[in-house]
Amino acid sequence: MAKRESPEARIFAVETRFQRMARREGGIPRERAIERAQTEVEEVKPGFDQWFDRELEGFAAFIGAVQAGKHGPEWIEAASFHSRQLRDSATTLGFELLAYIANSLCEILSAVEAGHACNMDSIICHLDALVLARQPYYRHMKPEQVPELINGLQRVVKHVAI
Repeated sequence: MAKRESPEARIFAVETRFQRMARREGGIPRERAIERAQTEVEEVKPGFDQWFDRELEGFAAFIGAVQAGKHGPEWIEAASFHSRQLRDSATTLGFELLAYIANSLCEILSAVEAGHACNMDSIICHLDALVLARQPYYRHMKPEQVPELINGLQRVVKHVAI
């Protein structure tokens, strides 16, 4: 049987709505838009501490209620939503360690949503790590600056997601 050769793949350029809107008249230049966004992020940063503290406190209370059996099976969706908010906000504002820990928590909650057994100790471990990372000493650290913590969290995620 002769081998059938396929023609070269054709690449099509797709123009998105965002690209069209970004090029339309009356908009601001890209550099100015980036500068404006960075300024707005810097303006929001001081309020982040209070917001994150409230969000983390509320999330911890929510998980406590889950442990006490005060929530039904839909709790995982709410927990995932809150962990993603923590991760996305920390990422946007440049708090790398907080973002890493919150992302690790998101992985655990995603595994639970996908049907893996729920290990509440792993969730509590991540909440404790978030509280630790909020302390002034750790607040502006990068994940690679605390390898013991990161390695421990990675082991917890691997254990839960298997």
